[in-house]
Amino acid sequence: MSRRGQNLRGIAAVALAIAYASGCGEEVVDGEQRPDWWGLPYASEVIEFEPGEGAGFGEEEFPDVVLGPPGGGSATSGSLDVLSLGAGGEIVVAFSGREIVNAEGPDFVVFENAFWPGGDPDEVWAELGEVSVSDDGENWKTFSCEYEAGEDPPYEGCAGWTPTFAFDVQQVVPIDAEVTGGDAFDLSEVGLERARYVRIRDVWGLGEAPSRGFDLDAVGLINYEGEAQ
Repeated sequence: MSRRGQNLRGIAAVALAIAYASGCGEEVVDGEQRPDWWGLPYASEVIEFEPGEGAGFGEEEFPDVVLGPPGGGSATSGSLDVLSLGAGGEIVVAFSGREIVNAEGPDFVVFENAFWPGGDPDEVWAELGEVSVSDDGENWKTFSCEYEAGEDPPYEGCAGWTPTFAFDVQQVVPIDAEVTGGDAFDLSEVGLERARYVRIRDVWGLGEAPSRGFDLDAVGLINYEGEAQ
C-alpha cells in the first residue's frame, strides 16, 4: 500500500473513533437528530432520484433506505432493505462533506442485493447497474458496464453482482470489500483523482413492478477525505 493510502485509512479510522467516543449517533446537530450510523463511511444524502418503469419497492423508507451501511448480510439471500430503481432508473448520492479520493486499490463500494442461489458463485442472481462518478455533479466519468442479461459472470465494471456479506459495520472501517462484499470501484479506472458524487443507473431492467431493476442497498467509501457535516 502506498504511504498516501495508509495515511488516508489512518485518518478515517481515527476520525471515526473520535466520533463514536463523543456519541455521534445520539447527537443533535443544528436541531437535527443524526442517525446512529452518522460518521460511518457511507452515502449520507440523496441528490437526485429518477425512478424507471416498475420502480416502487423501498420508496416508503426513501431516502433512508439507501443511506448509511447496507442492510444486507447473506451471500445466499438478497436483502429487502433496498430501493428498486426501475428499468433505466438512476440515483445520485453524496457524502455530506466527504470526498472519494484515488489511492491504492479500490476507492468505494456499491452494495446491491445480489445473491448466490444454493451458495454457488457461478449461479449469481444479478441485476446490473452502471456506475458513474463526478467531482462537480455536472461532468461525469462512467465505468464500463456492457453485459447483456443472461450472460454469465463475472461482470467487471458493473455494480449489482457481488453479494453483501455479514459484517460489523462499526469494526470494518475503512471498508474492505473482501470482508463486506459488494462491488468495488477504483477512480483511476476512469481517470479521476477525487469525486463527491456517485450515480447508479439500472441497465438490465429485470423483474416485475414494484421491484424491477437495480436494487440499491448502500454506497460505501474505502479511500476518502473529510468528515461528515
